[in-house]
Amino acid sequence: MQKEELKEELEVLRLQKIAYKIRLLAIQAIYNARSGHPGGALSVADMLSVLYFHKMRVDPQNPRWEGRDRLVLSKGHASAGLYAALALRGFFPVEELMTFRKIGSRLEGHPYITTPGVEVPTGSLAQGLSNAVGIAMAGKMDGAGFRVYAIISDGELEEGATWEASLFAKTHRLSNLTILVDFNGLQLDGKLSIDLAGASMAWRDLGLRVMEIDGHDVKALVRALDEAEQEKEVPTAIFAHTIKGKGVSYMEGNDFYHGNPPESQEKYELAIKELQEKIKQIDMETSRIEGGETP
Repeated sequence: MQKEELKEELEVLRLQKIAYKIRLLAIQAIYNARSGHPGGALSVADMLSVLYFHKMRVDPQNPRWEGRDRLVLSKGHASAGLYAALALRGFFPVEELMTFRKIGSRLEGHPYITTPGVEVPTGSLAQGLSNAVGIAMAGKMDGAGFRVYAIISDGELEEGATWEASLFAKTHRLSNLTILVDFNGLQLDGKLSIDLAGASMAWRDLGLRVMEIDGHDVKALVRALDEAEQEKEVPTAIFAHTIKGKGVSYMEGNDFYHGNPPESQEKYELAIKELQEKIKQIDMETSRIEGGETP
């Protein structure tokens, strides 16, 4: 394996490990609170890993640094995943995750600006993209160099505000904006009704640059985000195909876990065991590559 290939492979493994640590911490926080939305938090973990630990320019010691890149988690119910990523990145102690959804905690059920690293309050679905568009517009008017990322749920494609914000973003040529759609196909009440091909064509017709990737493939995420950054004319929308509840066998593709924590100690322990095993496997593969072994 060539030096650059080795470096890339180790970076992929590093980001994969962080994604599973995000999932692990999110499940611990949700179960401790006996409340939360595990399915969507687990499905966006790879996106959060790539954004916070590879792509975005942020300063955990100075969360309001003017030059920072901004992330708006429009699907605010996935807050446990966002908080886990922020804690791992150093915005606040990991131990604070155990205050999730507790009275007096900074880590509310939906993100709020009292939490270090959170840009805007979200949770009212389809409003986050409008916030992200406004931030991107302000950055363009100021001649600032920061980028804006918005993670939205696939269900938000059913909201008119999403399309109005997209049209505004295209009209004002907000190439500093990247939209990532967590396309896991499930909502609180079951399967998503919107057609992916139709949504993709609608965004293309509006004039946005559109990509479609595996949202759990960190290589694909890095490549897509790099391409979005090179785009200088229009916003980019990335359809990221994901699995709701990714990483926990009984949660994967199960809409029950859209808004329900593990319902027993046994199921909680199984989730933790499976996620820890994934982390262990990644560590073993990392050690093998670093040791120069062949598969």
